Amino acid sequence: MATNPHRSGAGGSLYGGAAPYRSRDGLSTRTATGSDEIQLRIDPMHSDLDDEITGLHGQVRQLKNIAQEIGSEAKFQRDFLDELQVTLMRAQAGVKNNIRKLNLSIIRSGNNHIMHVVLFALLCFFILYMWSKMFKR
Repeated sequence: MATNPHRSGAGGSLYGGAAPYRSRDGLSTRTATGSDEIQLRIDPMHSDLDDEITGLHGQVRQLKNIAQEIGSEAKFQRDFLDELQVTLMRAQAGVKNNIRKLNLSIIRSGNNHIMHVVLFALLCFFILYMWSKMFKR
């Protein structure tokens, strides 16, 4: 049989002689003779425990309401993200389709767009040359 590390000796009390569950003046613990059971005795002089239990019940109810609100907000956010993901997938498919169409139109038109850019650049240089000759003093 394994020994309990909290016992001090063969017949010693729990936790070095201190009552481990003593939290108020009205509560005390003692071990039953010959067993590991704990008996709890409530002192009737300190009956404010009912008020504390009622207060704790109110706090638990408040925490329950907060947890429900957090759950509903999480559900709303999850639904919103699902809708956003569907929208992004549709947009991605549309962009992919437009890029494919653009590539096909570039292939069909050939390399004429490069020749148009070169001709436009030559025209701009010619206009700048003529403008500089006309307004040169």
